[in-house]
Amino acid sequence: MRRGYRSAREAAAELGVSLPTLYAYVSRGFIRSEGDRSSRQRRYRAEDIVALKARKRRRDPGEVAEAALHFGLPVLDSAISLIAGGRLYYRGRDIASLATAATIEEVAALLWTGDPAASLPDTTVEIPAARWQRMAPLLAPLAPIEAFQVVLPLAAADDPTAYDLRPAAVQRAGVRILRLLAAVATGHKPSTAPIARTLQHGWARRTPHAGALLETALVLSADHELNPSTFTARCVASARSTPYAVVAAGLAALQGARHGGTCERIEALFEEGGTPARVEAVVGARLRRGELLPGFGHPLYVTPAGDPRASILLDQVYATRGATRGALLARALADHVQALVDVQPTIDFAMVALRRALDLPGGAAVALIAIGRAVGWIAHAIEQYQDERMIRPRARYIGPMP
Repeated sequence: MRRGYRSAREAAAELGVSLPTLYAYVSRGFIRSEGDRSSRQRRYRAEDIVALKARKRRRDPGEVAEAALHFGLPVLDSAISLIAGGRLYYRGRDIASLATAATIEEVAALLWTGDPAASLPDTTVEIPAARWQRMAPLLAPLAPIEAFQVVLPLAAADDPTAYDLRPAAVQRAGVRILRLLAAVATGHKPSTAPIARTLQHGWARRTPHAGALLETALVLSADHELNPSTFTARCVASARSTPYAVVAAGLAALQGARHGGTCERIEALFEEGGTPARVEAVVGARLRRGELLPGFGHPLYVTPAGDPRASILLDQVYATRGATRGALLARALADHVQALVDVQPTIDFAMVALRRALDLPGGAAVALIAIGRAVGWIAHAIEQYQDERMIRPRARYIGPMP
C-alpha cells in the first residue's frame, strides 16, 4: 500500500470501527478513497483518518479546526451540493444528468428554491442608459472578471432592494446579477434573454454547438461545495452584506492564482504545447524539471475517473468540436498526462479546452466559471441569511506574548 494510504482493514483498525462503519464514513465524505490498480482494492487517505480520529477524540479542538480548513472535515451544514463517491450532486441530483438536460436558469431555480421548475423573477438590471454608455469604453480593455468587479457596486447602488435579504428578494437580485455579468462579459447592455444565449450571441454567434456547450459549462460550474470563493461568499453573507457584495467577494477569491486563476496557467500550458505532435515532449520536460501540470488532479476526486465535471464537458467538446485545433490539443495533453502520471483533467482544464475549441475571447474560461458559480454563491447566500450566527472563527496566536 502506497505511503499516505491505508487498506480497508488498516483504516478500520486505526479508527477502532468495523468495515461497514468505515464505508459509511467514506459515503459521508469524512474519508477519501481511491482504487489501487496493483491490488484492485480500495485504499484510504491517512490524513483523513488522522483528522477523523482527532474529531472523535475531541482532545484538541484547535487541531480539528486546523484539519478542517484544508480539504478536511465538514465545518458547516448545507443542502446545496454534495461530493461523494467521485460524483457531484446539486440538491441530490447528479450533475451528469443536469449537464445535458437543464439550463442554467433551471439549475438556479433548483439551487435557490429546491425546485428546478420554479419560476424565477423576471427582472431587469436597473443601470441608466447614459451611465452604461459611459462605462462601456472603460470596461472594454478589462478582462471579464475584472469588469465584473467594476460594475457590481454600481448595480447595487442602483438597486433600492439590495438590502432586502428575504429569499424572494435575493432571488430577484440573483437574476439581475446573472444578466449583468453575461452582458458585461460580451460587451452588450443587459437583457432578459437566457444567459447562455446572451453569451453565444456575444462570443460565438455563428459557431455550431456553441450554445449547448456554453450551457453545459455554466451548469457544471454552478456549485462545488465550500471551495475558497464559496466559503468567502458565505462569510460575507453571514455579515448581512448584500447579494451584490456576496458575489463580488466570491469573484475576488475566484480570481486568485490557486482558484479560478489556474485557467491562466493552463492557457500557458496549451501555448507551450503548441501542437499535438509536441505535447509529449513538453509534458515530459515539465515533469523532468519538477514543474506542476496545471489543470490535472483534483484532491476531492480520487477515483480513477477523476473530476466528473471535466469528463462531461470534454466529452461534449470532443463530440461536437473534435476537429478544431483547441480540441485536438486538449485531447493530446490529457492523453499524455494520463499515460505518464495517471491523473485526470479538472474542470478548469476543460473550460480552457472549451474556450479554445469555440475560439472564445481571452479570459472567457474563468468568466464562464464565474457566471456559473454566481448561481451557487447566491444559493449559499440565501441559505446563510437564514442563520442568525456570523461566521467568525478564532485564530490560534503564535506570535510573541505581551
